[in-house]
Amino acid sequence: MDHQFAESFAADWIASWNAHDLNRILSHYADDFEMSSPMISQIANEPAGTLQGKTAVSAYWAQALQLIPDLHFELLSTLIGVNSITLYYKSANNRLAAEVLHFSADQKVIRAFAHYAL
Repeated sequence: MDHQFAESFAADWIASWNAHDLNRILSHYADDFEMSSPMISQIANEPAGTLQGKTAVSAYWAQALQLIPDLHFELLSTLIGVNSITLYYKSANNRLAAEVLHFSADQKVIRAFAHYAL
């Protein structure tokens, strides 16, 4: 994972969410990416906590943005792995969160795992 790409990606990812721009958010992801999050169980009523593809995840994120109209993320750190990065940030209500993002060769997210502090 290239450090410059990771930093640039992280900045744009945070800015996209803070702008509540769903199309810009989705531009970071492959069409068939997989998203896992405990929030998927709560918001999308999907017991497994995992959704597949932009269509399913887009509907979930659109609903989440409506439920949290003042959503704002603050990036704390970008951690670099092998073909992956972890974004550590403050999410809604200053709750700590981390997103582990795995990338394809064309630098699109193919798998994403969200984690939240208790």
